[in-house]
Amino acid sequence: MAFANFESAHILLVLPEILLLGLAGLILLLDGVWREQQRRLLGWVSAGGSLLTLILAILFSRPEIGGDPILIFGGMLRHDWTGFTFKIVFLFAVAVTSMLSLDMEGLAKRGAYFALLLIAAFGMCLMAAASDLIILLLAIETTSIPLYILAGFLKADKKSTEAGIKYFLFGALSSAVMLYGFSLLFGFTGETNIYRLAAMVRVGEFSPWILLGTALLVLVGFGFKVSVVPFHFWSPDVYEGAPTPITAFISTASKAAGFAVLLRVMLVAFPTIEAYWTTLFAILAAATMTIGNLLAIPQKNIKRLLAYSSIAHAGYALIGLVALSSLGTASSVFYLLGYVVTNLAAFTIVIIFAQSAGSEQIADYAGLSRRAPGLALALMLALLSLAGMPPLVGFVAKFYVFAAAVQSGWIWLAIVGVLNAIIGLYYYMTILKVVYLYRSKDEQVSIDIPRATAVTLVFCTLAIIGIGTISGPWLNLAVEAAKALF
Repeated sequence: MAFANFESAHILLVLPEILLLGLAGLILLLDGVWREQQRRLLGWVSAGGSLLTLILAILFSRPEIGGDPILIFGGMLRHDWTGFTFKIVFLFAVAVTSMLSLDMEGLAKRGAYFALLLIAAFGMCLMAAASDLIILLLAIETTSIPLYILAGFLKADKKSTEAGIKYFLFGALSSAVMLYGFSLLFGFTGETNIYRLAAMVRVGEFSPWILLGTALLVLVGFGFKVSVVPFHFWSPDVYEGAPTPITAFISTASKAAGFAVLLRVMLVAFPTIEAYWTTLFAILAAATMTIGNLLAIPQKNIKRLLAYSSIAHAGYALIGLVALSSLGTASSVFYLLGYVVTNLAAFTIVIIFAQSAGSEQIADYAGLSRRAPGLALALMLALLSLAGMPPLVGFVAKFYVFAAAVQSGWIWLAIVGVLNAIIGLYYYMTILKVVYLYRSKDEQVSIDIPRATAVTLVFCTLAIIGIGTISGPWLNLAVEAAKALF
């Protein structure tokens, strides 16, 4: 494992983080000097800068395949395929979110909004690369605090204000419990570096029950981030009340960041109690899938339905972690890649429809197939992918996590997953029934689709089909990310 000094040429290893901070500062500067009518370009600066950062990261920050991880900042950050893969996901998500915000009233011309979005992405990049508990805690808070503000950004909207307050209160409580777990880990081992801490745990004579109790405290913070039952209760209200682009960002990038940390910490720091926490996670995965899907069925608001759907998908992704194998870890990473592009597509359609029809109620989607056939088709592809129908990316992702569970002997968990996929298909088809079979008096009223939003939707839709039909390269990327954890 190689160490690098920040003052050396290895500055390229943290190029995405540096560029995100610089981009946030540039947006704040432009917000101060540009006139009112020019500030709509701030979203383009954020989106374009994020995409440029993504390209530069691929060109100059990509780890060598099969190469050793590089530790920087005295081992605080770890440059490996795991962190790099998730950074690409975050940069893609922040670019899409910026594009979705271009025509949103109250967001499009606010430099502070885009700067906070970029700072949250900066924190997520640090979360994915953190190999030390101190930098991990700072990264989590760097991510969380901007998201609390963004969830309640529309101060004139009571639901948005409520979402921001709830998100902050629940997040602060879970962070406090997680910090207590971190302090116990440091107290037991005298180390804050996750990998050195794991070595101390292996040689130390620690009671497995003490370690399991510590892992549970740490899990509270991570469980909140990924909306695992029983830490899911904030999601529906926050998803409904927050500005829809931020809902999309929280449901994709924030969840992926939580899983990036969950995978690294649980697989590395607690190797001696794997038998205990895998059983616990299997129970949590089954409960998360089942409760999320069952509570999604009666929902009338599409954002609340997608919130419960997001909870269920956290349960599916957990199956790969429970499998405790290279295929299992890789399947979780692949699942998150597919979920991000699919959910971003779904929320893009929600934004387009809400801006045109002024409603988020599922019943108001009646006749959408006649008002905007292309939009209805994109919605069908997104929902069927979330349901796990072939040949879309959601099907391949579910296949890999279920295969990993069966391979590792968790056959009952795979069966529960398949049954839950059937439940999910039911409520996704309920939406499509409204879209394609129900009639509306507004069928002759067309839906305006802004050009930037249309481009975003087309790209996400093509990704849903493309990654699903040509999954090999993406699975190989997930396998490299899984290998780098150890």
